[in-house]
Amino acid sequence: MSTTVDPSQEARTRLRVSHGRLRTASKDLESLLATEPVKGRWDAGSVPTEVLDAAREELGDAYARLTACHVDLLGEPGGGGGAAPRAAGPIEVLEKGRVLSFSFADLMLYHGPGSPGGVAHAFKVMERAFPLLEQDGRLERREIAVTTAFGGPGARDGFEMVTRAVTGERYVIDMGLARPERGRALERFVFRVDYRRRSVTLAIREGFVTDEFIGLARKERTPEEEALLDRLKLEMADRVMSSPAGEVYEATLTD
Repeated sequence: MSTTVDPSQEARTRLRVSHGRLRTASKDLESLLATEPVKGRWDAGSVPTEVLDAAREELGDAYARLTACHVDLLGEPGGGGGAAPRAAGPIEVLEKGRVLSFSFADLMLYHGPGSPGGVAHAFKVMERAFPLLEQDGRLERREIAVTTAFGGPGARDGFEMVTRAVTGERYVIDMGLARPERGRALERFVFRVDYRRRSVTLAIREGFVTDEFIGLARKERTPEEEALLDRLKLEMADRVMSSPAGEVYEATLTD
């Protein structure tokens, strides 16, 4: 059955402002790096580092704020309307029996604009793993342990906000989990989530992490490459968050 969305005028204004901010931030960064040099007016190599850093930070923050605005005003993706299936959120855990709820926007605001792709991966891992470890998907957050071969800060902060595993020393980077036989792009996107006497291991499926992204992420980068990597992070976050968790990660459960 189809449904409709009819935001209030205030909601429409907030959405328009948020979308406009993201467009402006993207154009500002493009003007610094992608505009063709004009003799006597524009030198493509003269962008001060502090200006470039500020533009990159504004782009990431604009993306995070727009995501938060969408969730606040329209709810989590997946509400219907005949569109392709999307992530069902939020993620719910328990704190001494009390239900705590976290949306992707919450995780982004906690982490900041730096690594939206990593935050998205953490969200999907938890969305996929938690219902396999407990029937209703609600785990006691301080009994969850995470081990992974992926060392990105976005994933780390995503898990930390929901599970407090980093501060509780239940978050471990273990390169022994890597699967080099799957190729450079996929090898480190492996996560094991332990809860009480059960464990589930998740591995990324093909199509969500690109070779271009990995190549840039693991090298010394020029300012232009840094800006490209920022764009690839946002694109990866969109791919991951617009897909059901089961399509992003395959899972193997161990009792």
